[in-house]
Amino acid sequence: MTMIKEISPLQLKQKIESKAPLYLLDVREANEVAICMLDGANHIPMNLIPLYLDKIPDEVDIVIYCHHGVRSLNVANYLVENGFDSDFLYNLTGGIDAWAQLIDTSMPKY
Repeated sequence: MTMIKEISPLQLKQKIESKAPLYLLDVREANEVAICMLDGANHIPMNLIPLYLDKIPDEVDIVIYCHHGVRSLNVANYLVENGFDSDFLYNLTGGIDAWAQLIDTSMPKY
């Protein structure tokens, strides 16, 4: 099984600030996204990923996140199984919950 790279909230913040080409993929449910979401993120709920594989770019860094990082890791593994290059895939360590605690403390938590 391929090891999916982890990216910390701080590393992601630096990547966003550097304006590096990046595809943020939020795999949480709509009710979770209504509470909070990273700016510029693309929302595709985990269960719909198979239907939207052609909408996810390849050859660009993809940072996948959920609430705590479990669902996003599963999605990253699914993407690898479906032909995505693991060199471009990152799982946000601790999910949006860690982002809200460490980077954007004004973000609503749930």
